[in-house]
Amino acid sequence: MKRALACLALLAQSMSAPAPALALGVSHVFLVQNSGWMEPFYTDPQSRYKPLITELVMAVAQPGDPMVLAAFNQALPGAPSPKALLSFKFDAKSSRKQVGGALAALEVARKPGSLAYADTDLNEAVGTAIRSALGGKSGLVWLVTNNRNSPNNDLQTARRNREFYELIHSGSAITRALAFPLQMPVQGAHYHANGLMIYVFAVGDEGARQLKTLVASGAIAKVITEPAARLKPLDQDLVRLVPRKVSDAPGVAFSMTPTGMLRADVNAQARSPAASIEWHLENTIYPYTIASAQISARSKVGSEERPIRLASSSVTALAPGKSAPLSSTMALPVRELPGKWSMAAVGSAGSAYVMPGQIELQLTNQRLELSQAFRQRMARLFPGDPLPEIFTPPSHIKSSVAKLPLVVRVHYGVAPLVALIAGALALLGALGAAALAFARPRKALVTVEDELRTMHARAGSTQPIFDKAGNKVAQLKTTLFGHQLLDLREGAQVRLGR
Repeated sequence: MKRALACLALLAQSMSAPAPALALGVSHVFLVQNSGWMEPFYTDPQSRYKPLITELVMAVAQPGDPMVLAAFNQALPGAPSPKALLSFKFDAKSSRKQVGGALAALEVARKPGSLAYADTDLNEAVGTAIRSALGGKSGLVWLVTNNRNSPNNDLQTARRNREFYELIHSGSAITRALAFPLQMPVQGAHYHANGLMIYVFAVGDEGARQLKTLVASGAIAKVITEPAARLKPLDQDLVRLVPRKVSDAPGVAFSMTPTGMLRADVNAQARSPAASIEWHLENTIYPYTIASAQISARSKVGSEERPIRLASSSVTALAPGKSAPLSSTMALPVRELPGKWSMAAVGSAGSAYVMPGQIELQLTNQRLELSQAFRQRMARLFPGDPLPEIFTPPSHIKSSVAKLPLVVRVHYGVAPLVALIAGALALLGALGAAALAFARPRKALVTVEDELRTMHARAGSTQPIFDKAGNKVAQLKTTLFGHQLLDLREGAQVRLGR
């Protein structure tokens, strides 16, 4: 076991080495089971086991992604598990040959010094990959297995599966987990199998985001056409709201964008924008049936929240992939809407002022049950295997939240903008006229000792007035509104006008 840990630790160092191309890459660890129970997958000439793994690696990895390919069974002295087969940075041209070659040489493992086949320890394989290969960092761990978790040939598979279940649900390292049960009938010299399971475990918050993005991209679906069975989390996005009919109220119109966002177009004059919306409430958490749950909803735009009135406050027996009708009345926030004379409104004149938000649907007192169709399928693929119990929802999960992005677009007319522009132009005109008037010389008639004089002065100026002898007898002050005599000398004969 120490040798295995050392080997994977060295791989972890190569995976974490700094390189610009890996800044946004996803670290992948592929664990391929080769214990005795897997004998038919390796010996049946018709087996597609190894080609499937190769195609999966090629589908989900991107150039530059750090990769580890390892075989696993159960670690024993002299027989490490997991055992690294490859450590590399993915390259679309060379990686197919690398992976295919490593898998072609892989055989069913035997116990050291014995002809007995090696046993299996799923917990050991996944735990070692998280701790050592990923080195505690985010990434994706892929596990390809026939679901027989039996260390030391332990026949208590139900208990061992429960331990595996606890590793997934109780630990904080695994943030998201999916399972893909696949049909693959194979016949070996000793054993027969109907199918296998591919798990993918997201490690860390970034790993969860990477897995969601990977699923949404359709990369996995290029190889695995079966729907993903969700193991974790079971308290997020259990349902999806899809509007099927909207009765628009005056001043508001709802629509759904191609990306699944609900859009509300609101007229700025609307005082109480609201609408009645008929939804499809769809169960998106395969393979679980929502046996029962209480539901409530609210809208959030900016800092304002408003409850959404629902026609029904509960949902029952909603099978995975199925939907139920749900009527609602939704009011949009008015307090957050900018006034038509605000800068936000004026700046959005002729277009729309956009306010992001969301609709939250809360499920409480929820009770999930594994769908009967999934149980039957698992029984066909893994007869006599109690593994479906691993899909039992944790008892402490009683609530969940589903969120629908919402964007409110408030439409303002151009009248306020036109009025402001007109006012600004008028003000500019008045200021221009005042400037011209201020700068233009103004004529003033002044009589000094019966002599009529004509003086020119600009508004705001003050100039002296002298008598015939050259003595200063007064000052002439000129404003926009006329002329005024200042500092008139006592006895001087000075007046404005004739």
